[in-house]
Formats: sequence, C-alpha cells, structure tokens
Amino acid sequence: METKFDIIVIGSGPGGYASAIRCSQLGYKTAIVEKYKALGGTCTNVGCIPTKALLDSTEHYYEAATKFATHGIITGKLSLDFPQFIKRKSEVVEQNIAGLNFLMKKNKIEVFEGFASFLNDKEISIKATDGSSSTISATHYIIATGSKPATIPGVEIDKKRIITSTEALSLPDKPKTMVIIGGGVIGVEMASIYARIGVEVTIIEYFESLIPTMDKELGKELKKIFTKQNIKILLSHKVQSAKNNGKNATVTFLDTANATQEITADYCLVAVGRKPYTEGLGLENTKVEVDSKGRIVTNEKLQTKSENIYAIGDVVAGAMLAHKAEEEGIFVAETINGQKPHINYKLIPGVVYTWPEVASVGYTEEELKEKGIEYRVGKFPFSASARARAALEKDGFSKVLSDPKYGELLGMHIIGPRAADLIAQGVIGMEYEVTDEDMFRISYAHPTYSETLKEAYMIASGQGAINI
Repeated sequence: METKFDIIVIGSGPGGYASAIRCSQLGYKTAIVEKYKALGGTCTNVGCIPTKALLDSTEHYYEAATKFATHGIITGKLSLDFPQFIKRKSEVVEQNIAGLNFLMKKNKIEVFEGFASFLNDKEISIKATDGSSSTISATHYIIATGSKPATIPGVEIDKKRIITSTEALSLPDKPKTMVIIGGGVIGVEMASIYARIGVEVTIIEYFESLIPTMDKELGKELKKIFTKQNIKILLSHKVQSAKNNGKNATVTFLDTANATQEITADYCLVAVGRKPYTEGLGLENTKVEVDSKGRIVTNEKLQTKSENIYAIGDVVAGAMLAHKAEEEGIFVAETINGQKPHINYKLIPGVVYTWPEVASVGYTEEELKEKGIEYRVGKFPFSASARARAALEKDGFSKVLSDPKYGELLGMHIIGPRAADLIAQGVIGMEYEVTDEDMFRISYAHPTYSETLKEAYMIASGQGAINI
C-alpha cells in the first residue's frame, strides 16, 4: 500500500470527502483517513441524512393523521411500525455510504481506516481497530475531523436515558415522553420527529427564543406552530441537572421566576450544540494551535500555524454546517492548487428541517439594528399564497430585508413550505448584488410557493403587494 501522498485528508464527513475529491480532480495523489468503518462522518451516519430520513417519514405520518381526511382520503386506522421506521432510515444511510465508497474508487482516493495522529508536520500514524499501526506522509494535510455533541454542567450524557441526537436516531422502541434540552436547530428537528408520531415532547431552552441564532421572528413563528403541534416549550429556563432513574430521566431546571422545577420523561435528549473534535490528533507535535473553544486556529486561507496543514468544517470557527464544510474543503483544495477561490460566509444559508421548514441567509433584523444599518422590510404570509392554500400549508412567511437607497438585498428569512429550497434564490440575489426590484420584475410561475418571495420583494421596494 502506498505511504506517500501529495495531500492527506483526515476525516470523511462532507468537508473531508468533498475536499479529497476536489484534490484528486486537480491531479493530486490523495488519501483520506477515517476512524470509523463507514465514510461520511456525522452528517451521513448520525446527522443530516438520517435525521432528514426520519423527518420525511414522520411528515408523511403526520399528514396522514391530520390532513388526509380534509383531502377526502380515508385510510382507516393509522398505525406506526416503529422498527420499519428506524430500518428505512438505516437503509438511506447505507445507500449514501455506498455512494461515497464509489466516489472514492472513481477518483482513485486511497482510504485508510483508523485513528490518525500527527507525528510531526509531515507524518501521521494511523492506529487500526485491531491495534496495529502504520505511518504515512504527505506534503499537505487537511484536518476535517468535525465535531461531537456538547453538554452543560450538571448533565452527563450516558447514552441510555440521557442521550444525544445520535442515540435518538436509533431508539429501540417508540417512547411516550421526551424532554429536549436546547431549542436550537438539532433540538427543534428532533422535537418535530417525535412529536409528529405522538410522543409528548417538552423543549427547555435557555434563551428567550427558539432557534436563537436566527432572525427572531422565525423563532416566534416556529413557537406558534410547535404549540399547535402539542409541543410544550419552556423559554428562558435554566437546566441545572439531569438524572437517569433507570426507566426514565428527571431534569431539574429554574423557571422564569428562578424557582426550581422538575420534569420526568422516558428520555432526556441533550441538544445544546456541538464541540470541535481534536482529541488525540497529536497537534502538540505540530505548530497547529487551538483557541479557548477548542477550535483549530486558521488564517483567511484556512491554513494553520503549520503552513502545510489546513483545517475545515466544524473543527474551525464559524457555523457548524455540512455545506459550509464542503465549501471550505473545495476552497482549500483550490488554494493549494494556486487558485484564488472565495467564500462569503455571510451568504452560507442556514436551514432547519422542521415542517414547515425554516431558512435564513444574510443579515437578520437584529444584526442590522445593532450595526446601525438602515433597511426596509418586505414580509408576505403563506396564508395569502394560492399554492399554500391548495396544499393546506398556510403557516409561516417570507421576509426580505433590503437597502432603502439602492434596493440591494441584505437578508432573507423564510418559515414555510419548501423554505430550504426557496432560500437558494436569496443566496444568488445577494451574491450578485441584485436589487429587490430586479427580483420582483422577473416572472414567477403561478401558483408556486416562490411567489411569496416576489410579493416580499415588492413590499420591500415600496411597490406594494398583489394578493396571490
């Protein structure tokens, strides 16, 4: 087996495999090192992909339970085959892993299974699961080791009753109750999955809004929608501890009056964010530095203090998003190649795959106010959309923020059906500095969800809306 490479990528998540493929396309002799048997990292195995598979399954179930009768569809007694529900998710993951294996072979990328650790700036040791080790070297390295679930003081994850999203994706049986610590992206997506199939879900969030890093109006609207879906939401509450009782778990927290309260559920799911994974990488044998949050320090080229070592994705500063990692992986490959690619971090969209979906790109209203930037707002509800009414999808809105002088788009925030797909239009508009008037002057198919954006652009530009 070959031991000398031009570029070695450590980690095979979206950033790692995208980077390795691009390196190979550019003519570099490339290897990728993955500590687990399956390629794909968190996203493919226990994150984005399996979560979306379960979200899609539960969306179908919820539609059948709540909307089919309105459509005139009578299905009889509805039931959920929970083992099949989990099995289908696993099959989707397996298909994606198979696709990655094919891409590695197609692009002639050498795959090493084992735990990588730097011996120095040029060499790494790979320890296999059987205890054996080997040494390989490269001219350049790309660290793409990702992140792992974080927790808070007083809450120890035991993976039995106090679990993370990883365990929640493969529970042995459908629970009756679940308490989720954290109302961010992971928390609300997991709440959607389980509440839709009849689990009594409670979310405890430290901040005053759900999805607190996004535009505040999105969090307020999502709270209304979740309340209608019988999800209990406790905002501005401070979790103090969690205890595994054997058959259930008890969470102790302080309410808004600072009084101590308790809640007991079958499972306590901890969804308070993730932390960079750098343990055991042997960074101390290089010049690579980490910051106070454990993130690898890089410059604008994503280059570490060791000039031949780069880092991307969750292990560096910025949003922990699969597509952000992919962009960075390609960026580094092209940078090593002498090209001059660019990434506009403000234009990397954020998406929450609840239903309706939530999506955001650019500045939030809160950020514009804080920076003292003038802006106009164009907001249009899905309840006024002919397409949304036809689909019984009337919750949510599309909101556009634009510059009052020139009409340049500053931000787009959507909560509604297919928001994850609609947000791409905002990314394009802002990347190429298109104005709100330019965006509403183009033709939109009727009836479509995208027409809510046309109306929002019209309102933002001062033209007023045309009810659709």
